[in-house]
Amino acid sequence: MSAAAGTAYAWDDNNECQSLPSHSALKTALAAATATETSGLNNQMWAAIVNRDGVVCAVAFSGVNRGAQWPASRAIAAQKANTANALSLDASSYSGGSGQSSGLALSTANLYSANQPGGIFYGLQASNPVSTEVAYQEPSSDYGTAKDPMVGQKIGGVNVFGGGLALYAKGATIVGAVGVSGDTSCADHMVAWRVRNNLALDHLANVHGVSGDANHPDNIVYDITANPDGGTGISAGGYGHPKCPNTGNQTALPAVIP
Repeated sequence: MSAAAGTAYAWDDNNECQSLPSHSALKTALAAATATETSGLNNQMWAAIVNRDGVVCAVAFSGVNRGAQWPASRAIAAQKANTANALSLDASSYSGGSGQSSGLALSTANLYSANQPGGIFYGLQASNPVSTEVAYQEPSSDYGTAKDPMVGQKIGGVNVFGGGLALYAKGATIVGAVGVSGDTSCADHMVAWRVRNNLALDHLANVHGVSGDANHPDNIVYDITANPDGGTGISAGGYGHPKCPNTGNQTALPAVIP
């Protein structure tokens, strides 16, 4: 699957997506990832890719038609892609003593606890609303195809559970993000990870993350314990995510590449 994205690229009127995987490449990567990852409810999935400016470049589904996976997850997948892109950096962020010298990759899964009351990103989820005009534009018959109406437009939105990952090309250069939705949030993360790996846009070996695992820097973290005072559980590192039914083994996901 490596570089199955390879020579086929999405292309909109402003050439904003020319360096990113095409619809067919995304669909192929998603189908393979969905077949491999059977955790969660083992549902079919939606996936979306955005570029560095948040423009939707491709939308695809893994099932036999657009109704074979949760319809709500089409917009959620794009929202997750927007979030991971909007809150991740590469080394170009560092200058004048400020920024991230090795970049910073934050998956949407890393944002769950940080967005709870008392977390460092509390309120983040309400900061950038989804464009419903873009999300629900007709015709519905084009949803998940190369002509999906979201393509070429900015979806916006912030999502704080698993399924969104920044895309890093060779040289650990961030080029956008992928979002996956259609199952539990834990399974969404696992499938998104495999999609990114299938597309060979996981050049994160030298990028900083919050997972504590250099081979999986922006991996989902399960470190939430019950709050003795009740309410939201407490994440030891501040970036934890709840476990889900039939949670997969996140440490068995493919390691990122240089």
